[in-house]
Amino acid sequence: MANGRRAADGARGLRGAVLGATLGGCVLVATATAPASAHSAGHGHGIDYVALGDSYTSGPGIPRQVDANCARSDHDYPSLVAAEREVSSFGDVSCAGATTAQMWQAQGTNAPQLDAVGRDTDLVTVQIGGNDVGFGPIINTCAHLAAQDPTGNPCERSYNASGYDQLALAVARTAPKVDRVLRAVHARAPHARVVVVGYPDLLPDDGSGCFPQVPFAQQDFPYLRDTEKRLNLMLRLVAAVNRAEYVDTYAPTVGHDMCKAPADRWIEPLQPAAPAAPAHPNAKGEDAMAQAVLERLQRGRGRG
Repeated sequence: MANGRRAADGARGLRGAVLGATLGGCVLVATATAPASAHSAGHGHGIDYVALGDSYTSGPGIPRQVDANCARSDHDYPSLVAAEREVSSFGDVSCAGATTAQMWQAQGTNAPQLDAVGRDTDLVTVQIGGNDVGFGPIINTCAHLAAQDPTGNPCERSYNASGYDQLALAVARTAPKVDRVLRAVHARAPHARVVVVGYPDLLPDDGSGCFPQVPFAQQDFPYLRDTEKRLNLMLRLVAAVNRAEYVDTYAPTVGHDMCKAPADRWIEPLQPAAPAAPAHPNAKGEDAMAQAVLERLQRGRGRG
């Protein structure tokens, strides 16, 4: 009993250290039957797989769209993973615009995403948090401000005008929300393998820009790149304290960001040239994320 209490206290302490690390006076993470939308994938001794997530999971605009309410493609990365794995059932309930709140709340015709997870679920992938941080509003704000100072960093200055980085704070405030999602997944599917999927590389990793193709001010590119890296680091750390695995989709997609030529990019810019939503993965991007997930699954169960 004493050993059990010490283990529980240790787990709570680690969770608290991750969710409550402090830097510069701001609380933030350190910066260094299935539902109607489920698709049957055969029967037998395969796994029961459920995919939770937002638009980076659902693949808006990518053919073939199978759910208009959620802008979900049958070539999103969960569908590609399911096609490669031996699955007996597959429920893809990812939905464009989803935040962590939609794990418990319906989104149009999409039921609360956690409703798809049950005691028989063997594998759950989770990609969530971008909309909690505010991906869409951030893009709109930075694009609008770029016209004022295209060679400077007006977006970074705006988000730091109050004396602290509002986007760093948004990431910090999202950490306990993701933590709650993962604890709920484990509670509903105590034997499931839970895999947190990070976000792909959206902007040049070297900090260079490509105005006006991507209409952000030149010096805002590294700021926005670092914000995404902060989000991914938070997801990795929250996964670790919740006995979940983490899949890095950023590193495998470096060099294929929205600034690249159409033939080379896996993320579409604000005016897409390939079927995809603005600032979202195209079919190649979804395939790259699927391959990253498959590689993680093939390595066997374990954190990291």
